[in-house]
Amino acid sequence: MSDVLNDLLAKRGFLLADGATGTNLFNMGLMSGDAPELWNTDEPQKILALYRGAVAAGSDLFLTNSFGANASRLKLHDAASRAHELSRVAAELGREVADRAERKVIVAGSVGPTGEIMEPVGSLTHALAVEMFHETADGLKEGGADIGWLETISAPEEYRAAAEGFARAGLPWCGTMSFDTAGRTMMGVTSEAMVELVEGLDPAPLAFGANCGTGASDLLRTVLGFAAKEPARPIIAKGNAGIPKYVEGHIHYDGTPELMGRYAVMARDCGASIIGGCCGTMPEHLRHMREALDSTERGEAPTLEEIAATLGDFSSPSDGTGEGAAPARRPRRGGRRRA
Repeated sequence: MSDVLNDLLAKRGFLLADGATGTNLFNMGLMSGDAPELWNTDEPQKILALYRGAVAAGSDLFLTNSFGANASRLKLHDAASRAHELSRVAAELGREVADRAERKVIVAGSVGPTGEIMEPVGSLTHALAVEMFHETADGLKEGGADIGWLETISAPEEYRAAAEGFARAGLPWCGTMSFDTAGRTMMGVTSEAMVELVEGLDPAPLAFGANCGTGASDLLRTVLGFAAKEPARPIIAKGNAGIPKYVEGHIHYDGTPELMGRYAVMARDCGASIIGGCCGTMPEHLRHMREALDSTERGEAPTLEEIAATLGDFSSPSDGTGEGAAPARRPRRGGRRRA
């Protein structure tokens, strides 16, 4: 199988990924607590609009609406048996949009966490996790996804199980973790530890990195941690559009399109070559990110002081490594999805 991701990366130098799924779908009428994946069959025109919005804004790749399309999450909506189907349809809709684009666009099959805690801390076994990830990955492959895209993972055990699931499906993949706990993932993984994890996997992801988290500044500090280890594969940066604020009964992210344009350039300078947005990132943000990346030459890696001055203060004094590093939080069930 050809490596479509690295082929396109070699041609373009860097890739712009997409933005949020949940934020955009909420704006289309999705209600809090509903399963977005059910819209693949119930509201396919809205999912097509989601994908087209990213492509029109300049994204080189977009993620499918399949973040929670696994049996564990879908059972909460009495749809556990539909994991393969909903994954397949999510990719089929993505394939339709990508194939009609005027340029090469990659369909990346989104795969989120199971929402369960794995052994030995929790009760989810490795075998069952692999089975769930394989079911989702196989559906994405059948639907025409170019690659799988694991995201918002906290535990190394779950990352390994997903890698095995992708391997069984024969789907090349990328994978990000969420560093939302004083520079670490919820389960204590640091940027350094993730590089070691990724390099020890077989098959390893095509690219790896960070998504979501607590803010763009923190995410770029994590990317600098990745780059310092000189990894053998491309780095992904997919940060939130600012900080969430509760306004009149709704969550709003305070990152402006102009700010996200500056974030995109700094992410590239920090060492990322696949750059996108996560929660709160709308097509208008993506357009500014595309313009900023295309019009700005690559520069030197920014200092932490420069990152904070441009994007805002860090949420913690440490990146989770070295002296003063904070311990991991007590495990909890994973969050519903990237918004």
